[in-house]
Amino acid sequence: MARTTEHKIVLVTQPTRLEDLIRRYNTAEQARFYMEHHGSDFSDYAQEHETYQTAVRCAVSFLEGYGRLQRLDRSFLPNYLFGERDLVLALGRDGLVANVLKYLKAQALIGVNPDPARWDGVLLPFAPEDLPKVVPETCAGKRSLKAVTLAEARLSDGQSLLAVNDLFIGRRTHTSARYAISIGGTKEVQSSSGVIVSTGLGSTGWLKSVLAGAGGIGHSLGAALPPPETGFSWDAPYLYFTVREPFPSASTGAAIVFGRIEAGQSLRIASAMPEEGVIFSDGMEQDFLEFNSGAVAEIGVADRQGQLVV
Repeated sequence: MARTTEHKIVLVTQPTRLEDLIRRYNTAEQARFYMEHHGSDFSDYAQEHETYQTAVRCAVSFLEGYGRLQRLDRSFLPNYLFGERDLVLALGRDGLVANVLKYLKAQALIGVNPDPARWDGVLLPFAPEDLPKVVPETCAGKRSLKAVTLAEARLSDGQSLLAVNDLFIGRRTHTSARYAISIGGTKEVQSSSGVIVSTGLGSTGWLKSVLAGAGGIGHSLGAALPPPETGFSWDAPYLYFTVREPFPSASTGAAIVFGRIEAGQSLRIASAMPEEGVIFSDGMEQDFLEFNSGAVAEIGVADRQGQLVV
């Protein structure tokens, strides 16, 4: 079948839970034995896997005939070089879409939901069956794009890390993080469970849960707290930061615990952690920068935005 376009199409996939189990226990039967021995329903894993593979086959069947198809497992994203004119599709859960966006520049990204009965798919507006309509319209520039603001952490040694949902700055373990934090000319030495910086896309996740907890505590103590801004626009030109469980002491404070980072502004954090200091991106432990004593991070709105096909 003749290709309709010479655009390269990159289909990013992810392993299913069953594939992760097989990787751990070598075979599906050994994985089944382990799951059933612990009272879990193996059939749910098997059904999820089959549904996902069916979605992959459906997508590939169309895409192979439409253009030059490159299949890419999510584990290869950090080392893959996307072309400027590539059309990129993410087939998986919402987290896969967020993960892919970090590695794109101006390329459009189509989020495809392989299992609508299982995944809500906030970032997955399309099903595999929609691709024969959506892909040609996207290549022809007839589909709208939704801009997504990214957060960026820049270290003093030149390293940087992007986040679609949020950045976490703190200790790799559950021990307290030590650092100096400053914004808008105000500075404070802190000891806490870490700092979260959230985008508009991530504002209904980690940020919402932290603020809900703070609001619940305030309500139980009789304090009327104004509702926090969560669920703000995905393309909002600002970020929010929250400090988790700040501990006030003779040498540490708890005054700078929440605030907004405007475009062109930065939150500055200087590490005082001799080891295990990290900056995580989007909850992915493999997406991190080491952040030990002497490292300084400037955190703000990234220069580029993600582009989601809608």
